[in-house]
Amino acid sequence: MITIYADGASRGNPGPGGYGSVMLFGALRKELAEGFRLTTNNRMELLGVIAALEALKKEGCEVTVYSDSKYVVDSIEKKWVFGWEKKNFREKKNPDLWIRFLNVYRKHKVKFIWVKGHDSNKENNRCDELAVAAALGAHLKIDAGYEAEAKKANAKLL
Repeated sequence: MITIYADGASRGNPGPGGYGSVMLFGALRKELAEGFRLTTNNRMELLGVIAALEALKKEGCEVTVYSDSKYVVDSIEKKWVFGWEKKNFREKKNPDLWIRFLNVYRKHKVKFIWVKGHDSNKENNRCDELAVAAALGAHLKIDAGYEAEAKKANAKLL
């Protein structure tokens, strides 16, 4: 059984953002974090989960994911994302990440548990620290999916 904690942060929404993930397997621990120059909190919440699942080396793992994001947890546990997929994510935000998520999600046996953010959960708090530090980093990456969608949306306004 692998346990994943994931969190996302955005300084402004949109703004610079980052994700943090903690992966636990027995005595093994791995921390992941990455920052982006322009993104949203929801994208970072979802990307924290994706990055951790993609870091698993074998398929078919039993995974429990803890997240304080209702957006992420409810989308999966209430099966909304599967309906969105059937409609080709029409008029839904973050289709690039949801497609990426579903690809890796289907390789494992994953269940999600919502935890209250900024509470007493040590690992969730650690993920928040990692996400905020990543968002404040000096070498922020480009969230190509977000920036392409933002550019498209702005072009529609002109």
